[in-house]
Amino acid sequence: MKKFVAVAGNIGAGKSTLVRLLSERMTWEPYYEPVAENPYLEDFYGDMQAWAFHSQVFFITHRLRSHKQLLAHPTSVVQDRTVYEDAEIFARNLYMQGNIGERDYSTYRNLYHLLVEMLDPPDLVVYLRASVPTLQKRIAQRGRDFESRIPDEYLERLNLLYDDWIAGFSLCPVLSIPSDDINFVDVPAHLDLVVQKVAEKLTGQEEVTFAPEELGNG
Repeated sequence: MKKFVAVAGNIGAGKSTLVRLLSERMTWEPYYEPVAENPYLEDFYGDMQAWAFHSQVFFITHRLRSHKQLLAHPTSVVQDRTVYEDAEIFARNLYMQGNIGERDYSTYRNLYHLLVEMLDPPDLVVYLRASVPTLQKRIAQRGRDFESRIPDEYLERLNLLYDDWIAGFSLCPVLSIPSDDINFVDVPAHLDLVVQKVAEKLTGQEEVTFAPEELGNG
């Protein structure tokens, strides 16, 4: 049966890597978000308060279009980052930092909720939960210069928003993976465990968690 799985998580949590590994193991089609040529981006970095709303509307429109395409895809797919994170994490963070005003944020949220209600959710969201030290370690390992200057405070703020979003998310089942304790890249047994838990969650099992004794030392 066709499945639509989306992988969510902070910067450096391992989303793209898990998408690749799951697509190989489950013979699903991977979907990596293409770079969007946001026409507001240069203006946004020059004056965040003036252009944050415009930039976020562009991003949410782009990602909603991708979500619609994946729903119509003929085979099972696994997506790198969900449509929900644009609004619940990044736009909300800009609002909390004062870069989006109350009126614009209310308009944005109303648009977001209307469009999301018109689309079916994924069959499963896989949430990679990782502490800031783990995120910074993985960011350093992949060596992207523009990410090397991300401060701990920013990652921690995003982590809090992620945890708050996941705690109240009810559109589809969620599998939370404790990424500090699981190395699905280098430890085959850990990848086997993740694949097993994803399969269990997709078959409708409610309480699917990662017990400490299951992790061992790989």
